[in-house]
Amino acid sequence: MTKRAIEWPTLLVTLTIYAGWLAATYFHAVIPDPLLVLTGGWLIAWHGSLQHETIHGHPTRSLRINAAIGFPPLALWLPYALYSRSHAAHHRSPSITDPRHDPESRYVASRSGVSLWLARVQAPLLGRLLLGPPIAILSLGVDEIRRLRDKPLAVARDWLPHLAAVAIVLGWLHWTQFGLGCYVVMFVYPGMALTLLRSFVEHRADLQAPGRAATVERGGVLGLLYLNNNLHAAHHDRPDLAWYRLPAYHAAHRARLAPDHRTTYRGYGAILRQFAIRHHDVLTHPDYPGEPS
Repeated sequence: MTKRAIEWPTLLVTLTIYAGWLAATYFHAVIPDPLLVLTGGWLIAWHGSLQHETIHGHPTRSLRINAAIGFPPLALWLPYALYSRSHAAHHRSPSITDPRHDPESRYVASRSGVSLWLARVQAPLLGRLLLGPPIAILSLGVDEIRRLRDKPLAVARDWLPHLAAVAIVLGWLHWTQFGLGCYVVMFVYPGMALTLLRSFVEHRADLQAPGRAATVERGGVLGLLYLNNNLHAAHHDRPDLAWYRLPAYHAAHRARLAPDHRTTYRGYGAILRQFAIRHHDVLTHPDYPGEPS
């Protein structure tokens, strides 16, 4: 299948996200708070999905243009360069889900310590949604402080452009009189929580599907929010496919991509009902002998 010079559905999503963000932040004072939280959380999570598309080479054939589309730090906390490298390494990993090789693995390699405790409080879905956002930010901070000691120039290359862009976002928020605290609570926190909902069941070490990935077949409106990344096994099988082509690809190859009930979930409502207060999986990677469930 020939890649289009410009993928117009993705470009339409891009324009909708940035125009929606500008409008929501500019008119924040006249939008009811519950609606503002829903709108802000959706836009931040949707922007994360768009960044994921740009990392995979969409919506143009130009890597620089794609990176420019995904670069603006609407969520404030994660530099695009870090996300891009981490996600590329995740797809290149010789053993996806193994924390020794996969930087996006949610498994831990220790039977004790802070890492195991953090994994335990996020093991039920409610814990992941409520505590996952601050834990993700704090974990990034700890990792980057450690990296700063060994590779200060690399950290500067990643963070200085990001911080400059964050300053522009903060300048816009100041001009619109949208307080930073309110923005974090109403936009960033719910947006991160929505993203963590998507990734909650994405990978399991014991699955045989491509990328050891599970599939949420009925994404509903969340399928649009996640740009069909709920069809995660299809994405790992063909990471080059644009989001709007994944449903047809999944349907054509379903027997291989979702071979049994262990690799498939009906929808996010079913996931919430099943795992709201229950662990989805073991905490430590099964390749580590003697690790507890």
